[in-house]
Formats: sequence, C-alpha cells, structure tokens
Amino acid sequence: MSAAPAAVVLAEGATRAVNAVALTVVVVLFVLVGVLGFYAARWRGGSKEGLHTLDEWGLGGRKFGAWITWFLLGGDLYTAYTFVAVPAAMWATGAVSGFFAVPYTVVLYPIVFLLMSRLWSVSHRHGFVTTADFVGGRYGSRPLSLAIAVTGIVATMPYIALQLVGIKAVLTVLGVGSAENWFLNDLPLIIAFVVLAAYTYTSGLRAPAMIAVVKDVLIYLAVIVAIIYLPAKLGGWEQIFGAAQAKLGTPNPATGAATGVFIPGAAGYSAYWTLALGSAMALFMYPHSITGVLATKSRNTIRKNAAVLPLYSLVLGFLALLGYVAIAAGTKPTELDGKTVNPQLVVPQLFLDHFPSWFAGVALAAIAVGALVPAAIMSIAAANLFTRNIYRDLFRPDATPRQEAKVSKLMSLLVKFGALVFVIAMDQSAAINMQLLGGIWILQTFPAIVAGLYTRWFHRWALFAGWAAGIIYGTVAAYNVVNPVTHAHFGGSIAAIPGTTVTVYIAVVAFAVNAIVSVLLTLVFRAMKLPDGKDITHAQDYGADENDPKVARIATQRPDTPVA
Repeated sequence: MSAAPAAVVLAEGATRAVNAVALTVVVVLFVLVGVLGFYAARWRGGSKEGLHTLDEWGLGGRKFGAWITWFLLGGDLYTAYTFVAVPAAMWATGAVSGFFAVPYTVVLYPIVFLLMSRLWSVSHRHGFVTTADFVGGRYGSRPLSLAIAVTGIVATMPYIALQLVGIKAVLTVLGVGSAENWFLNDLPLIIAFVVLAAYTYTSGLRAPAMIAVVKDVLIYLAVIVAIIYLPAKLGGWEQIFGAAQAKLGTPNPATGAATGVFIPGAAGYSAYWTLALGSAMALFMYPHSITGVLATKSRNTIRKNAAVLPLYSLVLGFLALLGYVAIAAGTKPTELDGKTVNPQLVVPQLFLDHFPSWFAGVALAAIAVGALVPAAIMSIAAANLFTRNIYRDLFRPDATPRQEAKVSKLMSLLVKFGALVFVIAMDQSAAINMQLLGGIWILQTFPAIVAGLYTRWFHRWALFAGWAAGIIYGTVAAYNVVNPVTHAHFGGSIAAIPGTTVTVYIAVVAFAVNAIVSVLLTLVFRAMKLPDGKDITHAQDYGADENDPKVARIATQRPDTPVA
C-alpha cells in the first residue's frame, strides 16, 4: 500500500529518495504545532505578572487540571526517543534491552501515587520550584541542594540531545540531508531547534502542555493502526514471533554469541527486574518529571493521573512489539549512505515501507512532534534548577521573580543549544552512553528527596556523602562495561555485582551503596552530635491541598521563607 517516493534527491551524496508526500505531511504538522507553541503564551493566563515569574513561565501557573496533566506527563515521559529506541532495541537485541520498559512504567505509577502528592503539597506550601529547593528547605544544606541541582542538570542534558536524535531519525528515513555534506544533513535539525527554542522562550511550560495533546493523538492513532494492520499483512503474530526468535538466535559475527534474547532465560532475570525497578525509581527523580507534577493544580490531580497513565504503558507495549514486526517485515534501517545500519531507524522505516505516504507522514510527524514536548519541558526544568539553586543561591540571593524568570528563559536557550551541539558534533552513541549514565546519576538523588518526604532522621552530610559514593561507584562501574563489538568503555548499564556473577542494573547497586553510606554515616554523625541544618517544613505541609490558604498564597512567598 506504500506510495512510491518521489524521485528527488535533495543533495549530492544522499542515496535515499525523498518521499515528498510524507515529508509534506510532516512539515505541515510541524508548522501547526509551532504555531500552537507560540499561541500558548496567551493560553490560561490570568496572573498580573504574565510570564515573568517562574511559577507562570516554568510551571504554567501551577493550575493544570487532570486532562492537561495527563497529556503533559504522557508527552513528557513517553518521549520521541522512547518511541524510536524501544522497538529498535527489540529489533536489534530482543526483550532484555527493549521490553523491560513496559513493566518499569507499570511499576512507576504506584511510586507516583504515593510520593508525588506529598512533594506537591510541601512544594506548594513553600513555593518550591525544584527538588533541590525542597532538599535545601528540608535539610538546610546548600551543598546538598547544589548536588541535587547539578545532578539534575547533567542527567537531563543528554536526554534533551536524544530527543533531537529522534527528529534526526525521522529526517533520515524521509531522505532529507546528505551523506557527505554535514551542513545539509543537520540544517533541518537546526531549524527545528530554532523553532523549539523560540516558542519555549516565549510561552514556557504552556507550549509543551498544548502541543502534547496533538502529539498524543498522533501517537495513539499511528500505533493502534499499525498494531492491527501490520500483523494481518505479515501472517499473524505466530509468524512475527517465529521470525524474531530466528533472527535473535543467529550468532553475531563479531562476538560469536547470539544476536539477542527473544525471551530472557534464568541468567537474565536479575538484569531484567533490576533494570525495570531502577528505571521506575529514577524516572520521577528527573527534573522534567517533577516539573510536570508541580504544574498541577491539586494533589488529587496527580493521583488521578497515576491511575490512568498506565494506558500509555499499553501503547508502549504495542510499540515495543513493532520491533519484532519489523524483523518479520524484513525492514532495512540504513542511513543516508544506504549501507550503515542504524536500529533507531527501524520504526520510521517500517511505517514508510508499509503504509501510504500520507499516513506514514502522520506517524513520522508523531515522532518528530513527540521530541518537541519533552525537549521543551526538559530545558525548562534544567533552567529552573540553574536559576533557583545555582544563580540565586550562590550569586544573587536577592534576585526578584522577574529576574529569575529572565535568567531561566536564557538558560533554557543555552541548554537546548548545548544539546544541539552535542548531537551535531559527536557520535550518537556518545549521547546514548551519557543518557545511560544520567539514569545512574539521577537515581542517587532518590534517598535525599524521597526520605525527606517522610522523615528528617538522615543527617545532611551523610546524605551528601551517600550521594557522592553512589555517583562515584556508578560512574566507575559504567566505565568498566566494554562494548564487545567496538571495545569502547561505557558500553552499557548492566554489570555483575562485585564478587559475583549476578548481572544487574548498575544504578541499583550504586543506589544500595548510597543508602548504606547514608545510614551508617547518619548513625556516626548523630553519635558525634554534629549540627544539623534547619528544616523549614512542618508535618502539616505534606498533606496540604489546593484549598489550603497557605497554598493559595505561594505567589507572594519566598521559597526559603517558612510560611507563618
């Protein structure tokens, strides 16, 4: 049913023909969401300060309801790279590296239900914009707050870069670019970046909240149609699973081992469940996830979303299976040179090969638009961390709300520019490796944040030492993982527990090191009676809801000032 691509070559050196129809659909939808992004500056206004405070620009006025939050969090958590990388992993190496994403998102939502409503309440009582704000207020420790902020920023940067990788995958499959001319190859990506940067600067969090609606509708449409039509076309699921099992069981010429794992055996159980659990614990420690939570109008909004967001996990499961569908379909995901195999092109190529060009354009636009939503939220979240917990805490403690907003806007541009340079100047594997490290690093903020939501027992310096121990162990362990094909370091996030042959997710072991150090040093520091920091929160803060009068007045409160 696929329409023939237009016989047009964009530039000398490109061996792919440009699919004019699909490209037109992608461009039209991209322009549409760009217009929506700029229009969002006028949407849900009401504050006399306009978008000149972090509450308004960076958190959308803290008044998103259940429906908008559902689309926003879905667009934030299920990123363009998710929709590219998960089926790509299934296609390339099988279930351990791909399908774990489905149980991990299922495990995630009870964590959200229990933890995030408490964080919402205390943050709204004190005007906290970031988790580092909360940690600083809870433990009275600027070094610990700074550690949380820096970890969040560094872990988020490669995540933004990977969203641009998702856009690049779409453009490559469409034949846009040149295998020989780097400028032509990256020009469309630069244009997309400029549009993203402009509407994020103008509209703040309202832009991705509005665009997320379009993105999610397109994703649902594309995946549901694909999961019904393609198996029927290819002979059913028995044929698809048989083809996947045969391919993944074929020896890899470079290593001699099987290409992948169709169904994990007993030896892979520990890697599978720790990867799922560790990823679930880490996801809502990321600044962009917290930003989506704090933008809601009530704690009940968060709980409602924790109950219905698993619908996205169902779609993610279907999407993951498209990796096996692509095996049965014989999809060839090659770069513009027509020779280099890139698994990240599997799903875009699958749609282009087996659907009419107009529908393939809709599906590819869903991936491209799916990059804009999380990239915008991530850049806003990283900028807020810099503004609140580095710029204001270290350099301008007397900064006004308007000054904070201005710095955050400028920093959001710088963050996106850094991600763009990262993607253009470096190999994509570097961004992937950095993102794997980011997952290990961000989990080390879990003890300080989550423990702080329930207890003040831990000593601030013990938590700082635990964070440092987890970061160091996780980084060294990840460095020692060598890719068996390229022999490069940082070749994965799975390694054996020291002294054993049991392979697990490195972040989980680093987290265990973090927790043990934090507990032991807390006992030591308490025995030594080292002074602890001042806690500006109170027990009643953790259950406050939107009707609480102190919550209603957060716009006039300083985030480091106890509420009377």
